[in-house]
Amino acid sequence: MTEYELYHYDPSFILAIIFIALFSVSTLGHLFQLFHSRTFFFIPFLIGCIFEAIGYAGRAISAKQTPDWAVLPYAMQSLLLLLGPTMLAASIYMALGRLIIFLEADGYSLVPIEYLTKTFVFGDVISFLAQSAGGGMLSQAKSAGDQKRGQSIIIVGLAVQLYFFAFFITVLHIFHRRINKHPTDKSLSITTPWKRFIFILYAASGFIMVRSIFRIVEYITGTDGPLQSTEIYIYVFDASLIFITTALFNIFHPGRVILSYKEPDICNTYNDTTSIPLRSTRETAPNVTEPLQYAPIQNKNRYSVALSPYAGFEGY
Repeated sequence: MTEYELYHYDPSFILAIIFIALFSVSTLGHLFQLFHSRTFFFIPFLIGCIFEAIGYAGRAISAKQTPDWAVLPYAMQSLLLLLGPTMLAASIYMALGRLIIFLEADGYSLVPIEYLTKTFVFGDVISFLAQSAGGGMLSQAKSAGDQKRGQSIIIVGLAVQLYFFAFFITVLHIFHRRINKHPTDKSLSITTPWKRFIFILYAASGFIMVRSIFRIVEYITGTDGPLQSTEIYIYVFDASLIFITTALFNIFHPGRVILSYKEPDICNTYNDTTSIPLRSTRETAPNVTEPLQYAPIQNKNRYSVALSPYAGFEGY
């Protein structure tokens, strides 16, 4: 048994169910989009969505247990809702790196492109580990002192996340300004909505930063503060902002912008003859079951259409 109350209010079952439904729909959407577009770097984002859905399931269970709350549902919601946005952040960091490479704008990155993703993911891992340790300590606390130590470690993890997100937005802004001032040939030729996607990265980063600031203030003010003693704040400054972030990437999924490296950009490029899809030569190819009839050298063009792999493209 703990020496303090797990919740300082009666958790709302209705609100928890609403956000279970919202995050479940978003999760299913991201699962389909991930495999459909083969954007596997977005797997951490998908995991973050799953964390959110399960976290609010924990709150729903706790709501039904009021006032005799069990530790397991409380620990589940406390830890998963704390770590979910950290998983989202990892994929957001990777999305910028892939966008820069896709636009062939490596030189416009403030951080060398080979270190860009590694730098931010490193910061994200530090934040994740600190929040995991603090959240684990908090969920297993036996006294108010244990609870305070867990909250202090969580604050450190959130501060690390906030720092790296601020740095990320700086890198994103510098890249955005440079590519607008001096567009690359690739950025001018493609028609995928990469400019809109940059603003989605701004918005998502902003939402997660606001949520991190809220969480830091929540833990600093402690159990006697209004943020930990009033449930509505977690739904306004955490649940809603994180759901909007996941929904934004459902609507503007990176698969619409950052095409697979293994597939040529044949549908979104113009003024580029290499991007014209080859048409079938089945009608002009010779019948392999019959021997070829060779013409004299002076009539070599007679079979050029049938034998050339570039048949029909002489005018391009």
